[in-house]
Amino acid sequence: MSDPTGPVRNVVLVHGAYADGSSWSDVIPLLQRAGLTVTAVQNPLTSLADDVAATNRALDRQDGPTVLVGHSWAGTVITEAGNHPGVTALVYVAARAPDAGEDFTTLAARFPTPPANSGLVHHDGYAQLSEEAFRNDFAGGVDEARARALYAVQGPIAGDLFSGRTTVAAWRDRQCYYSVSTQDRTTAPELERFLAERMDATTIEVESSHLAMVTHPETIADLILMATRGTRAPASRG
Repeated sequence: MSDPTGPVRNVVLVHGAYADGSSWSDVIPLLQRAGLTVTAVQNPLTSLADDVAATNRALDRQDGPTVLVGHSWAGTVITEAGNHPGVTALVYVAARAPDAGEDFTTLAARFPTPPANSGLVHHDGYAQLSEEAFRNDFAGGVDEARARALYAVQGPIAGDLFSGRTTVAAWRDRQCYYSVSTQDRTTAPELERFLAERMDATTIEVESSHLAMVTHPETIADLILMATRGTRAPASRG
């Protein structure tokens, strides 16, 4: 990677569980219009190590300083991969953010149980959300046709995916930004606020379901752009 201290011109977007890279398709053109090079990782969702490896491959291809963005489960991924030398800032969108070695399931149990948890369907060692849970709890507020398309590309996750633990917490060493989804039915908003406060992140709250980057792409793009500039001024709420 060249000139790791120059201006940020790259953004790497990492999708979460029950999704693929197309979940960023509304944000990508907004970032590209701002002159940024954007890469969306396609996570295999088979293990934390596999997802981190996919993210690191994307980071290795960037030609300068990079902002790394994660949604949902990908917060765990960027927490591990975010110590890559090219990463200048981390952006969490309704995302997990474990400490090094932390049992995130135990941490999350301290907060209200989100409705989406009851919609998991298991088969042959993998899990997916039922269509009802996906559309009502994961993609609430998304146009019906778009929600059905997102459901069609839903990535099955390894049954033990969430048991993976990070070895580092990159948010301790990088400037951080966090978008809390106040109407989230997949991750408790109370947990999101706790994580944002713990990492001392520049934080916005969006009146959105779990998929804020689909329902409020301009707001999420603005937060990412703030991270590329390294500013901590309050962002507008969506």
